Amino acid sequence: MVWVPLGSPRTDCLTLLHPPANANSPKMSLEWLVAWSWSLDGLRDCIATGIQSVRDCDTTAVVTVACLLVLFVWYCYHVGREQPRPYASVNSLMQGADTNGLQNGYVYCQSPECVRCAHNEGLNQKLYHNLQEYAKRYSWSGMGRIHKGIREQGRYLNSRPSIQKPEVFFLPDLPSTPYFSRDAQKHDVELLERNFQTILCEFETLYKAFSNCSLPQGWKMNSTPSGEWVTFYLVNQGVCVPRNCRKCPRTYRLLGSLRTCIGNNVFGNACISVLSPGTVITEHYGPTNIRIRCHLGLKTPSGCELVVGGEPQCWAEGRCLLFDDSFLHTAFHEGP
Repeated sequence: MVWVPLGSPRTDCLTLLHPPANANSPKMSLEWLVAWSWSLDGLRDCIATGIQSVRDCDTTAVVTVACLLVLFVWYCYHVGREQPRPYASVNSLMQGADTNGLQNGYVYCQSPECVRCAHNEGLNQKLYHNLQEYAKRYSWSGMGRIHKGIREQGRYLNSRPSIQKPEVFFLPDLPSTPYFSRDAQKHDVELLERNFQTILCEFETLYKAFSNCSLPQGWKMNSTPSGEWVTFYLVNQGVCVPRNCRKCPRTYRLLGSLRTCIGNNVFGNACISVLSPGTVITEHYGPTNIRIRCHLGLKTPSGCELVVGGEPQCWAEGRCLLFDDSFLHTAFHEGP
């Protein structure tokens, strides 16, 4: 999204055209009129020549226009395909990662394919490639913004206030607010809420497996200072998790109906998240500000709260809550 300030007409400045007030005024006016008439004649002749060239299919004119068009197409292609120069790598943009992979309360996966977790100098190119494919669906100028954003990440992140510091990628000139109104994604919010019972039914069937073992297949345990926080990913870093999606077929099909769900992108996730009583999630930042997170409350007992950018909010069953997780945020379950 590009915000373009619209200038309003200045009302505090009046400009007037005054004729010269001296004895030679009639003569100067006559000379000015003759010159103006000559300019109009020249412009008219130029336009007429151009029209006649087109009518006659002038070879030179056609070749010139064709060359300009080819140059423009080449420039657009070049902007879209250009790879960033090796400035700061994604690895250097991570905020305070420890050697044991523990950061902001998470145990990271250490996979070389994970942009957020791994430490690899080639990740800068991987991140750019993913964002490149995503931005091409919108505009070449959008690709240019992302290229610039990756190239100048160090400057952007160093100047960011501590309340909003994404761990991997910050794109400037986007709306910056902890929470977003439901109207920001009206279609998707209404679609999710209309299908609340469908999603809840599949979750309850899925959750019954916890009665048989401590951590059923497909669930992931996250590190927290207290309590338990488990997640069940349907889409992880833009990639479908087939085994999990087969267990929630209607929910997965619903994700495909959303207009703004990020797909085929390292920042695209969709999962079921469960906090047990007494759980506190350590304050942390999300990886980027180019996305909005949407939480649909499935079971929300009292004593549960989400705090984003210092502003607390409570979930409600069957209702969506939109927020920017690049802001410092935490969640806890202090209910029974």
